[in-house]
Amino acid sequence: MSAQQQQKYDLEERTFLFAKNVRTFMKRLPRSICNIEDGKQLVRASGSVGANYIEANEALSKKDFAHRIRISRKEAKEARYWLRLIEPGAELEKERDVLLQEAQELMNILGAIIQKTVNK
Repeated sequence: MSAQQQQKYDLEERTFLFAKNVRTFMKRLPRSICNIEDGKQLVRASGSVGANYIEANEALSKKDFAHRIRISRKEAKEARYWLRLIEPGAELEKERDVLLQEAQELMNILGAIIQKTVNK
C-alpha cells in the first residue's frame, strides 16, 4: 500500500471513529429537550464528515474532490458547534472536550487538504 493510500485509509478510519465516539457520548448524555434536539444535529453532522470524505475519495474530478472535502470540513465545523451547545454535565465534560478537539483537528486536516488541492 502506498503512503497516499495509507493516509486516505487512516483519515477514513479517523472520521469513522469520530462518528462512533459521538454516538457513544450521546448515549451517556443527560436527557433534556435541548440535548435531544442538539444531539440529533450532532449525530448527523459527525456522520457526514466521514461520509463526505469517502465521497471525495471517489470523486471523478479535482473540482468534485475539492467540493466534497469542503463539505466534509463544513460538517466537522458544524459538529463542533453542536458539541459546544450540548450540556454534558460535569461527569462528561472531559469527554466532550476530547470530541471538540477531534472535530477541530479534523477541520484542520481537511482545511490543509483543501489548500493543497487548490494550490496544485
